[in-house]
Formats: sequence, C-alpha cells, structure tokens
Amino acid sequence: MLNAAMDAMQGFGVSATRYLQTNYPDAQGLFLWVSWAADLRNTFFIFFPLWFHLRTSVAVKLIWVAVIGDWLNLVFKWILFGERPYWWVHETAYYGNAVAPHIEQYPMTCETGPGSPSGHAMGAAGVYYTLVTSILTIMTSKKNHSYKKPGGNNVWYLKALLWTLFWGVQVCVCLSRVFIAAHFPHQVIAGVITGMIVAEAFDRIEWIYSASMKKYFYTTLFLTSFAVGFYVLLKALGVDLLWTLEKAQRWCVRAEWVHLDSTPFASLLRNMGTLFGLGLGLHSPLYTQSKRSGGALVKAACVVSSLLLLHLFDSFKPPTHTAALFYLLSFCKSATVPLVTASIIPYCIKSALSRESRKGL
Repeated sequence: MLNAAMDAMQGFGVSATRYLQTNYPDAQGLFLWVSWAADLRNTFFIFFPLWFHLRTSVAVKLIWVAVIGDWLNLVFKWILFGERPYWWVHETAYYGNAVAPHIEQYPMTCETGPGSPSGHAMGAAGVYYTLVTSILTIMTSKKNHSYKKPGGNNVWYLKALLWTLFWGVQVCVCLSRVFIAAHFPHQVIAGVITGMIVAEAFDRIEWIYSASMKKYFYTTLFLTSFAVGFYVLLKALGVDLLWTLEKAQRWCVRAEWVHLDSTPFASLLRNMGTLFGLGLGLHSPLYTQSKRSGGALVKAACVVSSLLLLHLFDSFKPPTHTAALFYLLSFCKSATVPLVTASIIPYCIKSALSRESRKGL
C-alpha cells in the first residue's frame, strides 16, 4: 500500500516535470539559472562576505543555518532513500506495459545523492528565511525610528515586500528543481519546510555568536564523525548509502554531467570546512586586530575585495582523479573562504589605509 502510494506520488511528479518541460521550454535558461543561484556555494561566496562586513552576526548565523541545514539534509537523504525522477522513470514498474514518459535532462539534472528532501530547496529556504528575519529585526530595531512612527504602515509594507520576495524565490527554486528532473514536487516542498524550521531554530540560539574555537572544532569533529560513522555502520550491516551513484552513472544521458562534487561526502566536507574556517577566521589574531569598527569606506573596500578575491578563488577546482584528494582539497578550499573574508582581507585593507594615513601626516 505504501509503495503504491509512493509510486503514484512519484508518477505525478514525473507528469509535473513533463508538463513544465513541454509547455515552458523557453523557461529552460531561467530555471537553470535559478538552480545555480540556489546552490549553497553562493551563500558562502556572496552572501557571507557581503553581510560579514555589514553586520557580522547575520553572516555568522547564515553560515550556521546553511551548514547545519545541509548536514541534516544529508542525514535525512540517507534515512529516506529518496529516488530522483531522471532515474526513477527508467526503473519503475509503475507504468506497466505502457511507455514511460520521456523527460529531458540538463547539466544540473544528474545529482548523485538521494533526492528527499531537496537540498537546493532546503538551503534556499533556510538562507532566505534567515535574511528576511534578520533584515526585519534590523529595520524595526529601536535605532530605526522611521519604522516606529505611531500609525505608520512602514513595518507592514516592509514585511509584505520581504515575505513576498521570499515566497517568490521558493516557488522559483521548487519549479526549477522539478523542471530539470532533479526532484519530485513532494521533495522540494519537504525541503522548504525543513529549511524554514532550521532557520527558525537558529533565531533562538545565541551561543553561536560567542562560540569558542574549541566549540567550532568539536562541533566540526562531531558532525563529520557522526556522518562517517553512520555510513560505516550501515555499510557493515549491508546497506550502501552511496547506492544512488550507480544509478546516476547509469541513467544520466551524458557522463560529464555526473560530478564528484555532487556526492554526499563532497557536500559534507565542503560544509565542515566552511564551519571550521569560520571558527578560524573569528579567532584569528588578524581578526582581533582588525575588528575595530571601520568607516563606510573600509567596509565597502572589504566587501568589494572579498567578492572579487573569492570569485577568483572559486575558479579553482580540486582535481577529481582521486576521490580522497578531492575531498581533502574541498575541505581546505571551503575553510579558506570564511578565513580570508573574516580576517585576512580586513587586516590587509585596514593596514594599508593606516599606512596611507600616516604618510599623509
């Protein structure tokens, strides 16, 4: 009974994908761009450096929400064993003797991990929920008297605008993941709900803003050990949590679309590297020396420098011929991003500006 209900739900999902691809072929470019934009990599390389130099607490919360949310997404995927439309449609007996619907594949279709819940939908929901609630908190604080005028509608308008944008983003992300046949509709809906729950939980957690380096180290170690231990334990029991990799390689229409960086362990080490790097950056002596409040010029220089440098740094792709080396370099690359943003760039800019000011004297 449960299998029949699941097959029916997944059959509906394939029909939804087929409907979108057939009726909105011109939207392909938009949906591919949305899937790219919703990737957590953009949170680490764009949102984090932007907010870190504007309001550090928001940037710190963004990293914690993104990392913990994606870690939970990995655990959920390993527990739920979710299929993906692009391989399920070829293997299911749901269609019987009828011809299975043909669905197109795209460069972002061939994700190699299980499908439920959607990582893109969960990450986008968590990150944008954090941004919306943080902006509302900042704009309605006691310092912003313009939003506190008696009888004023400023707060209502702001909330309406931000939450409309939030849900607009979520709808676009969900449609894009269904369009490219990477997820079923129920998987993206589950992703949005769980992402919002994670973000709401971190709205109530205060210790992340004053966490010690020891806490960052032990949190990273625990999360990594738990995931690896869970994999090893189930492997010993005869359950292969990487069962989806073979399906992706078999059913993806182009071998080059199956990327090592979409595997579960690549995601795990990328996120753990980011969290560990944030701890290093916030507890670096360079950050201690440069964290004194700077003017608007200093902040602008830090933002622009961070975005440009990280854009260049992101072009470095770890070699994929050896999985262990790829995972190690992915961890190191991810750790470098918050470390550079939080400590090295601000220190260099403030040192350069102070030298120029002394020369002027």
